[in-house]
Amino acid sequence: AATALGLEEQLRWARAVAAWDRLVEAQAPAATGGSRPVRLERNGTLVVEASAPIVGQELLLRAEALLAAYAAMPDGIRAESLRVVVGRGIIR
Repeated sequence: AATALGLEEQLRWARAVAAWDRLVEAQAPAATGGSRPVRLERNGTLVVEASAPIVGQELLLRAEALLAAYAAMPDGIRAESLRVVVGRGIIR
C-alpha cells in the first residue's frame, strides 16, 4: 500500500529513525532521546542532529561502533561516517 501511495521512501526513513533510537538506547544510553538521523549524504555521511553538545560528543566518541551496528540492523542504514549537528531543529 505504501508503494502505491508513493510513501515507500518515507516509511523506510521512519523505520531507520526508529532503529537509530533503539541503537542509541542500547549502545550510548546517556544519549538516549537526544538525537535523530537527519539525512544520508551522497558521500555516505550520516548526518545526525543532537540536542546538546554533550550528546553529540557521546555519539562521536562511539561513532565507529554505532555505524557498524546500525548497518547490521534490519532497518538500519549503511554509512561511511557520522557528522553531528547540534541544536539545528527540534528533536522529536
